[in-house]
Amino acid sequence: MKPTLLFALCAIITLASSAPAQAPQQSLGQAELAALIKEVRAQQAAMAANQAKINEKLATLAESIRVARIYSSRGGR
Repeated sequence: MKPTLLFALCAIITLASSAPAQAPQQSLGQAELAALIKEVRAQQAAMAANQAKINEKLATLAESIRVARIYSSRGGR
């Protein structure tokens, strides 16, 4: 009788472990947190894009200043 009981116990454990698990429902706080994280990531992407534009404009300005210095030094001043 023990082998039958052991087999039944193993079968129950196997069936219980192979049953599909239900996904836990997110609470309202977790949903709000996920929305806030998404918003922060969007803001960070926008800030990175703005920083790239600023760097590009600074490089253009630095080149203009360099050219202006070259022309002013050729002018004899």
